[in-house]
This record gives sequence, C-alpha cells and structure tokens, in this order.
Amino acid sequence: MLIFKVFRAPEWADLVENGTTPGSAVDRSDGFVHFSTATQLPETLRRHFAGDTGLVLVAMKASLGGPWLRWEPSRGGDLFPHLYRDLELSDVHWSRDLPDDPAERQLPVEPTCA
Repeated sequence: MLIFKVFRAPEWADLVENGTTPGSAVDRSDGFVHFSTATQLPETLRRHFAGDTGLVLVAMKASLGGPWLRWEPSRGGDLFPHLYRDLELSDVHWSRDLPDDPAERQLPVEPTCA
C-alpha cells in the first residue's frame, strides 16, 4: 500500500539535499510526519494546500514505516498514517510535481511510470 506526503518546494528541496527531513513546520510541531491515503489525498490538498504552488507529491510504501508508522484518527475519525521518525529520501517510492491549478490535482495518484 502506498501512502502520500505533499511537500512545498523548499521542503522537498531540503529532503533532496539532506537525504532526510522531519517534515514541514506542522509535522515538527505535531511530532510526526503527516501522510494521507489515496482516498484522503484530495481533501488534504483542498484543506491544506489549495492556494499553494510548486507542490511535490511523494509516495512511500507503508511497509517501510515499520513500527514508526501509526494509523491514528483525525478528520471525521478517519485513520491517517503518521510517521514517528524522519522521512528519508530512500523511503520515497516515487515523486512528481503537482499541477499549480487545484482543479487539475484530481489526477490519478499513480504516475504512468515510476
């Protein structure tokens, strides 16, 4: 199963440069890296990234989270994947730029090539 993290351009650049990241300011404040499932992703984008441009979508195999990945209730009681360790570049299964226009972000989650 794949889980997804949305990065703003500077956050993504930090991960690429350093090979690891504790996530966004919100992630650091909450003490874990926020992820979404494919089903949860559209609402995450709408709620938290609607006006943002230069976004990068990252997919991670949930199995790589091991004991540090916890499924915890959030919006409406949905269980969201939370990673209680830094995300490492080696965790990234694939990444891709998201369209700047929110209306175009309803594309299939899986890219045509990984």
